[in-house]
Amino acid sequence: MIPRVLTVAGSDSGGGAGVQADLKTMLALGVHGMSVITAVTAQNSLGVRGVWELPVEAVRAQYRSVVDDIGVQAVKTGMLASAELVEAVAELISGTDAPAVVDPVGVSKHGDPLLAASALDSVRGRLLPVATVATPNLDEVTQLTGVRVESEGDLRRAAAAVLEYGPRWVLIKGGHLSGDAVDLLTDGSQEHWLRAPRHDNRHTHGTGCTLASAVASELAKGLTVPEAVTRAKEYVTGAIAAGFALGAGIGPVDHGWRSRSPE
Repeated sequence: MIPRVLTVAGSDSGGGAGVQADLKTMLALGVHGMSVITAVTAQNSLGVRGVWELPVEAVRAQYRSVVDDIGVQAVKTGMLASAELVEAVAELISGTDAPAVVDPVGVSKHGDPLLAASALDSVRGRLLPVATVATPNLDEVTQLTGVRVESEGDLRRAAAAVLEYGPRWVLIKGGHLSGDAVDLLTDGSQEHWLRAPRHDNRHTHGTGCTLASAVASELAKGLTVPEAVTRAKEYVTGAIAAGFALGAGIGPVDHGWRSRSPE
């Protein structure tokens, strides 16, 4: 049977991030993607124009409908918007026998807030403890822990701060640093440094969603966390390199880059 992966995230009407990016990634990596919509956003290449959260009961109903009938081999979370939604999703994940990849989305690529400040304690105390892998970027590390990463040497300190909240593994994404794109994956004892050349391409909308979904997809196939993250990094690096202009602002990464690459 094709591995099944569930994304619990917000909808991006522009198609570059959120549930749309998650499902494209899952299709590209050969798994069956399913979705729980937590919020609807009106956004395009220039930014987010509006956000509407779904009721907690709607999120619970979507999740239970999928998991109780179809089943899942991995769950990925993205935009959860409010403390109530964070806590409900954390409870649902804790009762699901599948690895969970938590992308603690705080702001959009354009700097628009996607998580209420009041929800940060719920992310720290409820969501991160049920994560198999947490995948914060540097801004999200600061938002959650207060640690500021200014160089590669700060990545260990950032990882240790996030691990204190309970995820089994943390992937600190160093994409905002200068030089090569360097990420640190660690469980507090093992360390895996992942490096890739930095591509001179401004069209990177959806990078974080794509990476987390790729990790979940590879975990659903039965890979270990280090194996899954390594493959996900390779996939997203190619997607960034192939990112394309869309609209008047920041375009998306290309989720289908492998299908368009020459043999």
